[in-house]
Amino acid sequence: MPIKEILVIAFVSLKTNKLRSSLTILGIIVGIFSIIAMGTVVTMLQTTIEEGVSVFGKNTFQIQKFPAVRTGGHSEWGKLRNRKDITLDDFNNLKGKFVEAKAIAASASNNGIIVKHKNYKTNPNISIAGVTPEAFITRDWTIEKGRALNQLDYDRYAKNVVLGFDLAKTVFKDLDPIGQEISVEGTKLTVIGVLEYEGEIFGQSRGNFAIIPLTSFHSMYGISRRSLNISVMAFDRVSYNDLMEKAEGYMRIIRKVPPGGDNDFDIVSSESILGQINSITSGVRIGALVIAAISLLAAGVGIMNIMLVSVTERTKEIGIRKSIGAKRKNILMQFLIEAVVLCLVGGIIGIIAGIMVGNLAGSLLNASTVIPIDWIVIGISLCIAIGVGFGTYPAYKAANLDPIEALRYE
Repeated sequence: MPIKEILVIAFVSLKTNKLRSSLTILGIIVGIFSIIAMGTVVTMLQTTIEEGVSVFGKNTFQIQKFPAVRTGGHSEWGKLRNRKDITLDDFNNLKGKFVEAKAIAASASNNGIIVKHKNYKTNPNISIAGVTPEAFITRDWTIEKGRALNQLDYDRYAKNVVLGFDLAKTVFKDLDPIGQEISVEGTKLTVIGVLEYEGEIFGQSRGNFAIIPLTSFHSMYGISRRSLNISVMAFDRVSYNDLMEKAEGYMRIIRKVPPGGDNDFDIVSSESILGQINSITSGVRIGALVIAAISLLAAGVGIMNIMLVSVTERTKEIGIRKSIGAKRKNILMQFLIEAVVLCLVGGIIGIIAGIMVGNLAGSLLNASTVIPIDWIVIGISLCIAIGVGFGTYPAYKAANLDPIEALRYE
């Protein structure tokens, strides 16, 4: 019997028993919906995070006191808090040794700042970063208007500032900000440059910050109890990993870490951040699959029972088919395909609903809309597997019916 004809018979069977078919596929819909909805949200978050992990410039890694993603309990956090701050001396020592790097910069930051200009003041959601001039290279910051901070600004503790695009737009609207003064924590700063637009992450601006010389930052906030971040840029991707290993070795020497002792600093790259995020999302994926598997297992048992009922109801039909020449494999294939079609119909409904609800949930976090192809493939594969797995016994039972006994069935 041609596959096309078997498919037509399968869909006619579903249509004939609408209520029973609907109740049967409900479990499949719920299970696949759970997988796809969770998968869509995870994929949206992961995609948005990947797009936003550009704290570091190209071929750049960062040396800092704490890990980028903090895991572990209170005891682990206690160990991290006891680490020594990364100091300006550490930076200067590293810079003196590190001739292999294209650029090396130091930075410190403070959050929750209010920026004032004349009678206007921002919400307390601004970040201010104190940097050495090389940070404009290591961070891939591009100036749209004005100029970047230079060595003279750094050496003279200049009260000059470069604004992120969004901060400049918020404070100055259509006014040219270059040469204007702003006030930060009582200190007057002169705007000398504005960065290019850097987009958003989770609906939050990535250009809502101000940049001043690190020397000026220290004069405003103090140098003690404030650990620095050191960003290092390699000349190319080939030398990147080698440079990271050398940086670790240099920092262990500078900070007098004993042989065999744990590092009292972390080296962070875009890849390491994404690796840690992937580890977290992998756990979420496994959890989603386990929850969905329970629902799909119950749905599979339901499909097997319904298919057995269908075999019983169509015993005479099976006898007629066999008596006019239908082979055992034709009957087996017919009922097996009916079970798979039943699962696929529920799966497709679950996939569509899961993508819609998942994207709706993700949109509340201002994450990018996605269609999770990998999760869709997983969902369809599970539907086929359940259809084959739980449809085999009813199909086998139908294929082995004695045609004479089947024709006598009332």
